[in-house]
Amino acid sequence: MKKNGIILIVAVAVSAIVGAITAVVSLSLGGDTTIKEVVYTPDSGNVAEPRPQVVLSNTDYPDLTFAAESAVRSVVHIETTIDVGYMEYDPIMEFFGFGPQPGTMEATAGGSGVIISEDGYIVTNDHVLENAKRVRVTLYDGRKFDATIVGTDPDTDVALIKIDATELAVMPFGSSDDLRLGEWVLAIGYPMELQTTVTAGIVSAKARHLGAISERTGIESFIQTDAAVNPGNSGGALVNTRGELVGINTLIKTSTGSFVGYSFAVPETIVRKVTTDLIETGSVQRAVLGISFTEVDQELVDKAGYQYDIDEVHGIFVSGVARGGAAEMAGIAVGDIIVSFDGVDVNDSSTLLEQVSKHRPGDVVTLGLRREGRAFEVEVTLQNRYGETTMRKSSHHR
Repeated sequence: MKKNGIILIVAVAVSAIVGAITAVVSLSLGGDTTIKEVVYTPDSGNVAEPRPQVVLSNTDYPDLTFAAESAVRSVVHIETTIDVGYMEYDPIMEFFGFGPQPGTMEATAGGSGVIISEDGYIVTNDHVLENAKRVRVTLYDGRKFDATIVGTDPDTDVALIKIDATELAVMPFGSSDDLRLGEWVLAIGYPMELQTTVTAGIVSAKARHLGAISERTGIESFIQTDAAVNPGNSGGALVNTRGELVGINTLIKTSTGSFVGYSFAVPETIVRKVTTDLIETGSVQRAVLGISFTEVDQELVDKAGYQYDIDEVHGIFVSGVARGGAAEMAGIAVGDIIVSFDGVDVNDSSTLLEQVSKHRPGDVVTLGLRREGRAFEVEVTLQNRYGETTMRKSSHHR
C-alpha cells in the first residue's frame, strides 16, 4: 500500500554515520565481563582519556524466553482474499478489432494480528484488510476461522476483526508511554509465510513521524525499533520483556523491500483507544483541540521570538485557533506555547497528536502553556470535529 512515496511495510531511507573511531576492548573473559571504551581522535591520532568502565554480569542481559513463549500464543496469521484487476488478451477478439479486455481474478494477501480478548477480538493494521472480501485467521495451534471486520481506522492504520471462538490466549496490554530508549522488545508475526517468527531489538526512538499515513488526517507517533520486521509482519505484536503488547508492527524503512535496519510500530496508547472505541461504539471517537500548530524550532525562534517572547527551542507554537473550538473555549490564543499535555512533556507534533488521540470528546485535559514568558495551566474540554463534546455511536462497520 503506497502513500506519498512510502509503502506501508516498505519505505526508502538513506543514512550515514560520521564520527570518531571507537575501539571496544574486552578486559576479562571469565565471570563478569568488564568493557572499556577508548576513543581515538581522527585528526590528531592521540588517545583520549578512557571513558568510565561499564561492568556487565550475566544477570544484566535480558531473558526474553518468557516474553516470547507467552506472547506467541496470542499472535495469529491473517489471510485476506481480494479481487485483482488484469487485462485479458484474446487473439480472436483482436482479429475483429477489439483490444485487451479488463477482467478480475481472486488473489490472497497475508499479515498478522494479535488476540486482545478471550472471545475473539483481534487487532491488526488497516492496510492488512484493504479491499478484503474475505478474512481468514489461523491461530497458533493451527485452528482456522473466518473473521468479520468490526471496524477500521485509516487515520492510525489500526483495525479490529472478530472470530467466533472462546477461551483464546489473550496478550495483555502494556504501556508504550513507559517504554525507554534502549529497552529490549520483541517483534512477533508471520513474515514471508513463516509461522510465528520472533525477532528481538531495542527501542531506537519514540514519537516518529514518517508521513506514511494521510498527511491531512493521519496520526503518527511510531515506536522505532531495530527488531527485524518483513512483509507479513504487519499487524503483529511489539512486545516488552514482560510479554505485554506495547505496539502493532506496521512498516519498515528500506531500500530493498525487506528489513535493513529499522521498523515502526503504532504505540499501545493509540491501539488501545481505537480498539476500545470500535468495540463499544462501532466507530473511533476522535477528539480535537481545535488549533493549528507548528513545532518551536530555531527558525521560529529567530522569526517570531521577539514578538511572542520565545527564547528557547521547546514546545508547540499555536498558530491558529478554531472559533468555538475546545482551545478557544479554554482561553488558548495564537502565540501560546504548549509545553505539556496532562503532565507529559510535549516537544513535537507527534507527541501532541498521540496524547490527544488517547482521549474522547468530552474528556477534560490539562495543558501546560507559556505566554509571553509566563508559565500557566488551563483545563480543556475536548470536542469532536463537529464541535460537540458527546460521542457519536455507529451501527455500521466496514
